[in-house]
Amino acid sequence: MRKYLREFGAFPDIAVMLLILIVCASLTVPHVLHLWTWVALVMGMLTYATSEYMVHRFLFHIKTPENPFMLKMIKRLHYDHHVDPDDLKLLFLPLWFSIPGFIIYGLIVFLITRSTNLTASFATGLVAYFLYYEWKHYIAHKPIQPRTKMGKNIKKHHLLHHFKNENYWFGVTHTSFDKTLGTFKENKEVEKSPTARNLENRV
Repeated sequence: MRKYLREFGAFPDIAVMLLILIVCASLTVPHVLHLWTWVALVMGMLTYATSEYMVHRFLFHIKTPENPFMLKMIKRLHYDHHVDPDDLKLLFLPLWFSIPGFIIYGLIVFLITRSTNLTASFATGLVAYFLYYEWKHYIAHKPIQPRTKMGKNIKKHHLLHHFKNENYWFGVTHTSFDKTLGTFKENKEVEKSPTARNLENRV
């Protein structure tokens, strides 16, 4: 497990996000005795837990763009990950996509609360859950056996998303939205898709 932790933490994009988490957490710790600090922290986590599914399903799996620039971008963000699911360079989300998104979320929270403390707390929860997402995604594609039943279940269905049918099992850290929005089914209920490994060639 140590070698996997080292590989995960040493990947440049992850290392940068870990540093950002440390900065955000250092701004949050002085206010841990305040209730609203924890509310903002949890809201940040819930925000990413929600966007994990929404972005994966509705952005990363969009119909193949005709615009060359958009196609190149979506190929890097997700299409190529389906072609080569175990390539670390394609496994993790690039900083040029993640950081602007976090800045936008943070600005929205600041405009609503007018509080740098609450914004920092929200950002801490957001980035922490993002790194949890990246770790669970990493585990799904590595020969690591999750210890819990839930972890094993999530890994199994994520791999089914890649190798069985790309139209189901969009959750990486949880299955809540899959089950709520009809994209969760048992393996035997789903036909094998010919484009699970090649999203670009979907009709």
